Amino acid sequence: MAQKLASKLDSNEAFASMRYVGMSAQKVRLVVDLVRGKKAVDALTLLRFTPKAAAEPVSKVIASAVANATENKQLNPNDLVVSRIWVDGGPTRQWRRFAARGRFRPLQRKSCHINVVVSEPAEETSKE
Repeated sequence: MAQKLASKLDSNEAFASMRYVGMSAQKVRLVVDLVRGKKAVDALTLLRFTPKAAAEPVSKVIASAVANATENKQLNPNDLVVSRIWVDGGPTRQWRRFAARGRFRPLQRKSCHINVVVSEPAEETSKE
């Protein structure tokens, strides 16, 4: 998926992903919705003070996308915007813990994949 998306990006966009993050996609989506559409620098500052466990992996993948844009495409990190960010569900580990009276309790450890595209906003033409 990452290679397919990387070939479709414009010259002012950069991509990063983090796979197999050890928390459920629903919990990560709560944090992702906070930063969608914001400037990348503002999003990293916001995530630094967000009291959710998912804030750390989301900030890491945004920082990675900014670094990719800076190093590979020579874009200014202060101009970048989190244009697209989404979370996909990953594999679920399932096992059981034995309980009283011959029963067992099912346990599920969910994971997710975080994907980010940062871009420079298009130049706006001013009216004269």
